[in-house]
Amino acid sequence: MSERTTSRRALLGAAAAGTAGLAVTAGTAGATRATRGRFAGKVVLITGATSGIGEATAKAFAGEGAKVVFCGRRAHLGAKVEAEIRRAGGEATYIQADVRIPEQVRSFVDSGVARYGGLDIAFNNAGVEMRGKPVHEMAVADWDNIQSTNARGVFLSIKYEVPHMLRAGRGVIICTSSAGAERARPGNAAYVASKRAIQGIVRSAALDYGTKGIRVNAILPGTTDTPLVRPPGLPDDQWELFKKAWGPLNVHGLHRMAEPEEIATSILALADGFPFMTGSSVVVDGGSLAGSPMVFPPGFPPP
Repeated sequence: MSERTTSRRALLGAAAAGTAGLAVTAGTAGATRATRGRFAGKVVLITGATSGIGEATAKAFAGEGAKVVFCGRRAHLGAKVEAEIRRAGGEATYIQADVRIPEQVRSFVDSGVARYGGLDIAFNNAGVEMRGKPVHEMAVADWDNIQSTNARGVFLSIKYEVPHMLRAGRGVIICTSSAGAERARPGNAAYVASKRAIQGIVRSAALDYGTKGIRVNAILPGTTDTPLVRPPGLPDDQWELFKKAWGPLNVHGLHRMAEPEEIATSILALADGFPFMTGSSVVVDGGSLAGSPMVFPPGFPPP
């Protein structure tokens, strides 16, 4: 890992410790922060939180006192994230679930509500990506998998979350779309379509439930340093070189990829602020969409 990347991560870790109360200090002090945070007593449900933005957001909510229940398909990673949150003095429960399967989504939501006694905030984040194939070369099965995970997964999550919020008369739902939904690139039709669909679901759901005390918004992250973006099997040294190339070629805005913790900060803000915001798509992309078309480093998207 480069010195610059290490420094930025250290700063983000320090910020998370100050605002989310997590990650660096465990035991009694961590538990005290967790019970006094701005989400103390709130129940937060997160899909796709075994890595990346979901993991960072689960830790941030837990560090601010929330009781977090989260899912993902990879049980070993889910157990790891849960253990890290608990060691830092937070409260979290991992439940293995696949957002493509209705019965598993319903069981995940209902089990989380039963464990913690309610549902205040839902972050529907689970998603997959496939890059590098034009439409005529894309397998139907690949298209279906992306739509089922990204768009259908959000639909199913909202479907089973809302009844609990209706009973409480309140709730906040945030769904992960993508800045890529606003700017397509070659070989990415399935992903872009799924993320545009999420924005449509959010807008309609916001109208369905606005008078019931439930706000529904989408967050559109820019390119973020997560396993979803990093090509599988790419060695650390090559990934660091790739990220260094990203800065000079991404000539707009902040000139770099986001860190997952930075996106998590925006999600927490949407969860407890902006009481008059619903049906919105909030772009958090470091200014990339504000400029002309993106320039990608050689090899991006990866083959």
